[in-house]
This record gives sequence, C-alpha cells and structure tokens, in this order.
Amino acid sequence: MIVLKTRKWISDEAFREILRIAEYQGSGGGERKFVLNVEKAVRNGYLYRDVVELIKEYQLEVEGSLSELEAAFQAYTPTVEWDSLTGYVKLYIPWPVFNKARAFLSELGAKRAASSDTGIVYRIPPYRLHDAYHKLSELGLDVKDPGRLLEDKLLPLKPELVNVSLRNYQQEALDKWRSNNYQGIVALPTGSGKTLIGVSAVVLTGRRSLIITYTREQMFQWRDVIVRSTNIPQSMIGLMYSEEKRLAPITIITYQSGFRIISEISPLFDLLIVDEVHHLPADKFKHIAVHSIAKYRLGLSATPYREDGKHEELFPLLGGIVYHKTPAELAAMGFLARYRVVTVKVGLKKDELEQYDSLRKLYFKLANGRDFKKVLDDALKGDQRAREALKIHSQMKMLLAKSESKLEKAVEIARDELEKGGKIIVFTQYVEQAEELSKRLGAYLLTGEVPPLERKRILEEFKTASKGILVVTTVGDEGLDIPDANVGIMVSGTGSRRQFIQRLGRLLRPKPGGEEARLYEIVLEKTPEEYQSRRRKTSTLDFEEVFDQE
Repeated sequence: MIVLKTRKWISDEAFREILRIAEYQGSGGGERKFVLNVEKAVRNGYLYRDVVELIKEYQLEVEGSLSELEAAFQAYTPTVEWDSLTGYVKLYIPWPVFNKARAFLSELGAKRAASSDTGIVYRIPPYRLHDAYHKLSELGLDVKDPGRLLEDKLLPLKPELVNVSLRNYQQEALDKWRSNNYQGIVALPTGSGKTLIGVSAVVLTGRRSLIITYTREQMFQWRDVIVRSTNIPQSMIGLMYSEEKRLAPITIITYQSGFRIISEISPLFDLLIVDEVHHLPADKFKHIAVHSIAKYRLGLSATPYREDGKHEELFPLLGGIVYHKTPAELAAMGFLARYRVVTVKVGLKKDELEQYDSLRKLYFKLANGRDFKKVLDDALKGDQRAREALKIHSQMKMLLAKSESKLEKAVEIARDELEKGGKIIVFTQYVEQAEELSKRLGAYLLTGEVPPLERKRILEEFKTASKGILVVTTVGDEGLDIPDANVGIMVSGTGSRRQFIQRLGRLLRPKPGGEEARLYEIVLEKTPEEYQSRRRKTSTLDFEEVFDQE
C-alpha cells in the first residue's frame, strides 16, 4: 500500500484532483492521508509519470519509494513481446488502458489474439512495432519490453568507409534516405554503385544489419564490397545459404532463405536492406519485410516499378522512392557510358508466318471478342475455351520469340560487332535458343543450368578477353556480376520494361575513351513485338535515350 500525505493546506481543486488517483483516509496528527489507487488513477488517465508530477506539484510525502510507486503501475503498462512461432509481435494491453489504445489498433493492422481478466493481447505485424510504440508514447503510456525489441541494436564497432568516397549522386541518395526517417527506395541503373550506397547506410546508422539479396552470387558481392570499402572485418559478416549458415552482426541472406527464417532472426537487426527490391511484392518474399522489426529500411533497384502495379505495395513496407536517376541522366553526368538503342526489324519466314496466322485466327475464335485480361480471368475461373485460348497465345509468343529470322539477324550483328573488336552479350529467354546461338557463334554460354564453378570460370574468361561473345538467358538479367561489354543484342525476352532496363544496364559501365555502348533489340515487324518495343521504351522511370530504326 502506497500512502500519500500532506501537512500543508490544499485547495478544494487540489483535493479533488488527488481523489482522482487515491482514496481519502482522513486526517490526524496535523496531516491528511490518501491511499494510492492505481486502477482508479489509470482509469482517470493518470500514469506513473503523471502521478509523480502531481506529487511534486502538491508537495505530497510518499510512504515508501518512487520505485515502489513505479512497480505499482507495472501491471497497468502495455507489454510488447516477440512470438517466434508466428513471427508476430504480441501487444498486451491491460483493461484499464485499453480504451486509450483501441483507436489506433486497427490502423496498425493489429488482430485480437487472446484476452483474460487483466487485459487483452493483440497480434501486430512486426514492421509496425515502432509505430505502435510511438502511438502508445503519444498517449502517455509506458511500454514494457522484456525482450528488448525496441532497444538500439548497435554494431560492435563504429563503422567507417575506407579507401572509397561516394559520388555526388550516391551521397544525394543517402541524404534523401536519411531525411525520410531512414526509410525508402533508391532507384539507380545497373552499374551506378547501388551496393556502395547500401554499405554506406550500414556505416551511417551503425546498426546490426540484415541484407537480402536475390542470388547467392550477390551475397558474395555484398560481402566483398563491405570488406573492401569499410573497416568492418569479414568475421562480423555472416552468410546464410546451403553451404554456410552463420548469423553475425551483419548477415547477408537470399530471399528464399530469408522467407524461411525471418521469424527466428527478426529481433536481431535494426537495419533491413533489400536488394533487387522489385521482387519483394511477391507474396512469399513480402513476408520478409512484413515480419522484420527493423526501423531502418532501404530498398535498392534499377527498376522498382512492376508491370503488375504491385510496386505500390513496397511503399508502406520500405517507404516510397526517395531518390531516382535514369541511365540517361547518369550518362550525361559522365558516370555511365553513353549509349544508343538500335531497333532492328525483321520479318517472319514464310512457314512461320503461315503458322502464326493460323494460330492467331484460332486464338481470336476462342477468345470470342474478349480482351487478353478477360481471357486470363475466365481461364482462372475454369472456362475451358479461355484455357485453350491461353495455350494458343503461349504458342504464338513462343513462335515469335524463337523465329529463325531473329536468330539469323542476331548472328549477323554479333559477327559484325566481333570483327570490330566488340565484347558482346546476347540476351535470350530460352535455354534451347541460347544453346543454338552459342553453337552458331562459338560463344560462351551462361544459363541457369550451368554449375556455379563453371559459371565463375566463364565470367572470368569473358572478363579478361579483349573481345568475345557471351550468350545468356534470364540468369544474366540480374544477380550476376557480368563483366563489362559494349554491345548487347536482345533476341527474346518478356517484353517488360524492367528486363529491358536491366539488360541495358549490363552495358553502361564507363568505357575507355568515352566509347558508346549499343543495345540492339531484334523485333518482328507487324507483330505484337513492335508494340512491346515502343511500350517498354516509354517507361514510368522517364527513360530517356535516342532510338534508331533500321
């Protein structure tokens, strides 16, 4: 029992206020006594700090100590705890303060999980933990944090950049991220040094960091950049993949592994960096950002915008796009190579054209006036004719992508550029097509089926060669550190803007003497490929370049 007493005269107003936190026990011996009623105080909106202020204001004496007083309020203090089984934060709210807190719970996406005689438990998405804490603090509520979820998670040493300095746009990007409360997405072209910006974010915050990469090769690239450009020893960097599973103050992990173990490791990190962040909206990968409690968040991508519009889901998870430069802007500044995109039109062979026209007629017959989106929706609902239409549509796309005319033109351009001493990357969508092109050109071949050690050897040989041709499938679109090339040839692809920009980015590292990079896109005229070519060049990223027609 905590007793408050005073020997001084107090006004009626003061007396009434004291009664809002205590029960009057009467007077005697020249003093008035009150017994603190914590539940009553909390119900009237007085928390521990408020009661302390009231005691000071009216110069009340306390039988006991302030630590006892604080302990008396603990039962009425919300508590946050980590639930590793579900990967959510549990927020316990005592009933007397529930009415104060209930207004913002739905706003945080909180779900009721349990209740008892003393209070109620809500389950909060981990990425909203710090929002919940700030909301409770604004209401004057203290928060118990037995698992230290809210405490700063500092690196064991003060990190510094060494042997490197940021380019002006890299520093601008970092400053924009910092001014946005250390959250947001930086969108810069391939070859512009996004990884160094991420490493600088680790140095700037000094926080334990979880770095998400799309491929295993990118994990090693990140580790090497950290070791090369900071005073952070390699022993402080852990990798999580099939052959190594080591948690460390800085842990680098792939999307796949991150999805599996984020619920176990989330409370360990304060900074979340997501590379190739355009992959994050996939339901499986979004799980990582939702279940991370990190209050510092950085997304990196050359192409954060998605064709399906799901890039908007990134904004509440990581923050909006805080900084962006196009390839054209960085080329004009001298940080990337000047470049030119050359659209080369070819026609279908006679037999291919006949087959395409036949498939096209059959598709329109099955579609029966429905646009492609409607056909797709109906197919998902089980419409048999819509399903058949989709199969025909896929056959049409495959026929166009693998046209012999495109292969012949790709071989012609590659040989011509090789004679000029070029280093050439040929981009395809299909393994069989890549194998055929590699065979015709006597070129290096890189597909997802090539083992890691062989892949490494191929990339190293291509890097050291003065000239040569490398044929790659989608494995080369991102995640691999493909050596410099000055010529790219797009034979087949998804038709998306993102893939187009990624492939262009493979050519944009500055060239000796300011040499111009060239990207050839081979397009079948009088087919949907012409429309796709125009569409992907008018990207939402304000893609700015000069296009030639042949």
